[in-house]
Amino acid sequence: MRLILTDADMAEGLDYLESVDPRLGPVRAAAGPVDIRYRPPGFEGIARIVVAQQLSVASADAIWGRFETLLGVATADNYLRHGEDSLRAAGLSRGKVRTLTALAEAAVAGLDLEGLAAESPETATERLIAIPGIGRWTAEIFLLFCARNADVLPAGDLALQVAAAEALALEGRPSEKELRAISELWSPWRGVAAKLLWAYYKAMRQGRNVLPV
Repeated sequence: MRLILTDADMAEGLDYLESVDPRLGPVRAAAGPVDIRYRPPGFEGIARIVVAQQLSVASADAIWGRFETLLGVATADNYLRHGEDSLRAAGLSRGKVRTLTALAEAAVAGLDLEGLAAESPETATERLIAIPGIGRWTAEIFLLFCARNADVLPAGDLALQVAAAEALALEGRPSEKELRAISELWSPWRGVAAKLLWAYYKAMRQGRNVLPV
């Protein structure tokens, strides 16, 4: 199982992607540096993913700061010491409180969240989506940023779909199923492709990524 651990791994993956899909060469040039971005596995890592879902980076960081201040240390045990009112006051939606409660209860009951990072993507995904409120997107983000798996692309991610449509000159934004099919070409470095497309999406929004005509 390939992992993205170092800048050398990222460079190897990017070089491979350019070799199998020349369309990604200009995308790499326009995107600029592609960061590895790592979160430790375990309750804290998954909780960060849940908290940030469907929020801007600034909003997610602000809420996480209040959440971490409330807990002291973001562990499952510490989380379960707090009621819904205090968690909601920190900025969590009711749905995210339910999801994090289910996650914390699973961890306290014996689910080794840190150990999931060493499992196969299929096994880790199966165990995570069995937790109420955890879907495939959350599981795949965990695999990419906490487990550092090099061959996972969260095809349901809206930003990835928008970036792929622009980068690959598609007629429209691809569906999750369509993006998964497109990404087969990029295996075993689909995780690097995801990080490249996110970097490209960021460049798009900053207006510095116009591809050559």
